[in-house]
Amino acid sequence: MKLYGAPMPAPNPRRVRIFLAEKGVDLPETPVNMMQREHKSAEHRARNSLGQVPTLELDDGTCISETVAICRYFDEIHPEPPMFGRTPVEKAQVDMWSRRVEFTVMSPVGMYWRHAHPFTARLLTQFKDFGESNREHYRNAQGWLDRELADRPFLCGDAYTMADICLLSTVDFATWIGLPLEESNANLKAWHDRVSARPSAAA
Repeated sequence: MKLYGAPMPAPNPRRVRIFLAEKGVDLPETPVNMMQREHKSAEHRARNSLGQVPTLELDDGTCISETVAICRYFDEIHPEPPMFGRTPVEKAQVDMWSRRVEFTVMSPVGMYWRHAHPFTARLLTQFKDFGESNREHYRNAQGWLDRELADRPFLCGDAYTMADICLLSTVDFATWIGLPLEESNANLKAWHDRVSARPSAAA
């Protein structure tokens, strides 16, 4: 199989690399040069019609896109350690928190990147006022996460899961584009220190 991705700071390919590192799965990433728009090429669109990375191509030619879907596939074929929970309740909580991260945290970060960052201004039409308004949405999301993390080490409790990987990749990308963690959010910053200290975070 082949895993098509891109290096830092691209957050979505990093999610899969972190996940595979936690699983102990050695699958070299096949790079797609996003700066040269290789992800929009006809060759890559044959694998992923949206022209995005990461994309996993199985030995029989089946292609799987979207980070959580790719990671679920690997969780099925390499079940230990479980990154999507063990019990029905744990599995539901991981899904809940992964979705919350994507909609409540990653959405404003993505909108800021799309509409306010100078790099994307070279590529896309921007609505800068809207883009800048997402700074406040991201600050509010941080405050909410800080309250949620007051009584547990990880998003879903005592276990590090896919939800934490989603959040880590988002927070680090946000910092890279100019949306840092607020110093006042001590619980969130402590969580970030914990997850960043894991060897997989270097993936």
